[in-house]
Amino acid sequence: MVGRPDEKSSFFNVFEASVRGQGGEMTGAPDSMNDNSKYRRVDLDVDNEDNDDYLDGETDRYRHQMDRRRRRDAARFAYASAVFASLNTILLGYDGGVMSGAILFIQEDLKITEVQVEVFVGFASFVSLIGSLGGGKMADLIGRKWTMGLASVVFQAGNLIMTLARSFEVLMAGRLLAGIGAGIGFVASVVYIAEISPTISRGTLTSFPEIFVNFGILLGYVSNYAFAGLPINLNWRVMLGVGILPSVFLAIALFIIPESPRWLVMQNRIDDARSVLLKTHESEKEVDEQLAEIMWAANAGGTQNHEEKGAWQNILKPSASLWRMLVTGIGIQCFQQITGIDAMVYYSPRIFKDAGIKDTSSLLAATIAVGITKTSFILVAIILIDKLGRKPLLYVGTIGMTICQFITGASLSLHIRGQMGAALTILSVCGNVAFFSIGIGPICWVLTSEIFPLRLRALATALGSIGNRVCNGLITMSFLSMARSITVGGTFFLYAALSALSVAFVYALVPETKGKSLEEIEMLFRGQSNLRRRGVELGEADHDIVLGK
Repeated sequence: MVGRPDEKSSFFNVFEASVRGQGGEMTGAPDSMNDNSKYRRVDLDVDNEDNDDYLDGETDRYRHQMDRRRRRDAARFAYASAVFASLNTILLGYDGGVMSGAILFIQEDLKITEVQVEVFVGFASFVSLIGSLGGGKMADLIGRKWTMGLASVVFQAGNLIMTLARSFEVLMAGRLLAGIGAGIGFVASVVYIAEISPTISRGTLTSFPEIFVNFGILLGYVSNYAFAGLPINLNWRVMLGVGILPSVFLAIALFIIPESPRWLVMQNRIDDARSVLLKTHESEKEVDEQLAEIMWAANAGGTQNHEEKGAWQNILKPSASLWRMLVTGIGIQCFQQITGIDAMVYYSPRIFKDAGIKDTSSLLAATIAVGITKTSFILVAIILIDKLGRKPLLYVGTIGMTICQFITGASLSLHIRGQMGAALTILSVCGNVAFFSIGIGPICWVLTSEIFPLRLRALATALGSIGNRVCNGLITMSFLSMARSITVGGTFFLYAALSALSVAFVYALVPETKGKSLEEIEMLFRGQSNLRRRGVELGEADHDIVLGK
């Protein structure tokens, strides 16, 4: 077994060194050996029992100190890896934020039509589906880490083409690459963080991509404001060009962060996987147990089925347990969007205008309040997700969204005018985005990255992402049409009904995954008991590999 040096003997080495003189002699040397010695004899044989108690106490203190240090180092390493991986998702957020302002100058500079503007803006959401699907396959082929690197290169190639574009056709070519790169990067980042994170903090760390998306949106808004005063043929190019910076930091990070230990096990690189787990877990015992579970999931639980059929065959003809996983994972992704969050964020000025707010500065202030609320309450979710669990936060979020959307619909339908109506609408909209950020917003990505089997995780997560993007497109492209058809208030009554349906979905199909390893969650969907109680039925040879023999 690959083990640490004996901690007790290490302590005695330190203790022995501490009682040596500069010349290397023991300070307790008998006086008869050197009558002129300036050291007094320390008789370790006197009161031997008290001395042993003292040494045992010092040993325990040393051991606890080392354990605390290792726990702190493991937590820091896992958090740093999650932060670096999330840099990819800043690109997705920045693209959305910066385009809201840059498109105004692009239209004026390149003389493109309103229809071309709609095609240009909406195109990225649909081509990101290709990136999401390809990202899942790529993450299995070349690894999670280098797929993130590839995504960054593709995105920045598209960004550079758009920055230098002199025509609409070239602009669209760049948009195509940027959308594909964004789709690849988001899937790879979410899967990587879930697989690198210790069980105890996986919920918090897997929420990071959602936070960084919102941070990217904020950076996009700041970029719009900062560079709007430049000449018309330059300002939007600088806005897009600034998006290269996160990729520079990500490129450096790729040479620092490790590969996912679960992907390494899939490549039979057991020693490398164990080495990574030692950096993110507190003890060797925990590492060996985790590695045993991963190997079971990759081999005993997967080889007999997954080697016989390809990943796509498993997805298209799923077992009963995989079918439950797919319904839960893809379903939660779709509910995140069909409950209308992006319509509320993108069209909040229209909503507030319908509530009676006419002044442009007041509309802008109300819209900024929505953005600040959405970002800040995600931090609340990060604090609570590994303490309260996924399901309680989903209940709070979905029930809260249902109530707030019903209030918004009632306020707009009853045409409550004046300050009271405006205040009620602003509060209900801000309340809706707050409950979204506490619950289904970040947790949908956490669940999607947790529940699928190791050999299908990347592909299944990509499918969930596709469902998310399709529903996003349907909601954002239909809001104005529905508002004209059934009024804005009626549209929010519809969203409230869909939110109520999401509460039932959470109750019936979403399990609690807090405190469970990824392999235990797989067993949960298979209807089997705790993985550790089953003994992770490894053969003797597998145990030898796990223990480094």
